[in-house]
Amino acid sequence: MKKKIMIIGAGVLQLPAIIRAKELGYEVLSVDIDQNALGFKYADVKCLVSTNDIQGILKEAERLQPDGVMTLATDMPVRSVAAVGEKLNLNTIDKKTAIRVTDKSEMRKVLKDKNIPMPKYFVVTNYVDYISASKNFTGSFIVKPSDSSGSRGVFLVEEVGQLEKAYKHSLSHAKNGKILLEEYMNGPEVSVETFSIGGVVNIIAITDKKTSGLPHFVELRHSIPSLLGKETLMEIEKVARMAVKSIGIKNGPSHTEIIVTEEGPKIVEIGARLGGDNITTYLVPLSTGISMVDLNIKYALNEEVYIKKTLDKASCIQYISANVGKIKKIIGVDDAKIIKGVRLVKIVKGIGSIINEIESSHDRVGYVISQADNPIKAREICEEACKKIKIEIVN
Repeated sequence: MKKKIMIIGAGVLQLPAIIRAKELGYEVLSVDIDQNALGFKYADVKCLVSTNDIQGILKEAERLQPDGVMTLATDMPVRSVAAVGEKLNLNTIDKKTAIRVTDKSEMRKVLKDKNIPMPKYFVVTNYVDYISASKNFTGSFIVKPSDSSGSRGVFLVEEVGQLEKAYKHSLSHAKNGKILLEEYMNGPEVSVETFSIGGVVNIIAITDKKTSGLPHFVELRHSIPSLLGKETLMEIEKVARMAVKSIGIKNGPSHTEIIVTEEGPKIVEIGARLGGDNITTYLVPLSTGISMVDLNIKYALNEEVYIKKTLDKASCIQYISANVGKIKKIIGVDDAKIIKGVRLVKIVKGIGSIINEIESSHDRVGYVISQADNPIKAREICEEACKKIKIEIVN
């Protein structure tokens, strides 16, 4: 009898897990409120329930009795995963840890108590306290929602005149009404992809990041392996391991974002799930030969997990830029695809789509993924491919 795995979310981000679980011979139970979700095409059973409707998902889980449960690249569904895991005694993080990794105010509190390096911060729930907290910063600071992801609601405040705009922007994305003010950290940013087994945090890859910069810091490029120096990488690994353990992740995947400041590496955020932006679904396997999707599926189903690096390559993903307006024509995609080293070209917005200023990851037009012998070459390949793609805009 086939083992059954429940995958919370059936959208494009969860599609790699759904397809891979099917390839491995498992029965896939997909959960999503969108009846047109892409993953439903491949799933054995579809459950039309919101990924954040914990009680609704628990009812489906009790009815279907999955042998494992997971999500991929999304934060809030981690709470649903933990709830199902606790109810059916499956391999997941516990509910307390799920809260910590999906509420940045709770995350910061735990990290502070454990003396994990991180920025100075304040949590507020109203405008009066917000203004008061802002006076604790002598320089620029970040304002962001406590429970959002994908760079939604993030704003860099550089002057007093931006305070109200930043507050309203972040509050519009804060479902729990809590906003964080954090010291602006200047320095290179990385993400650390890890998989824990029995409390041992295994470092799979360290990814260099490039963002859109102020005021929203949307990620525009990732590359593996990191080009930072050996000593810096050792410091990053140390901080990442301490943070993952402190937050309560003993088994399973984690995605930790870190900025290397003059004082050393400091934690931005920790996710108790596989990293998004195609990092764990494409870049990690293209660079190391390790399928973190396979690791997550096997762990969720209580099967033996092996971590073995079989490749020593580099990879990169770069997002395609476009001017603001309505897309009239897209050309050059086929030319980009045939460049040596290009592994994937994906346009996510079609003709007639409206292109806005980049405020979150949802505003990006498409991307190119490459593989090479070193990260500099991988980046160059992505640059070359992106230049081939021309997006004509009607204002």
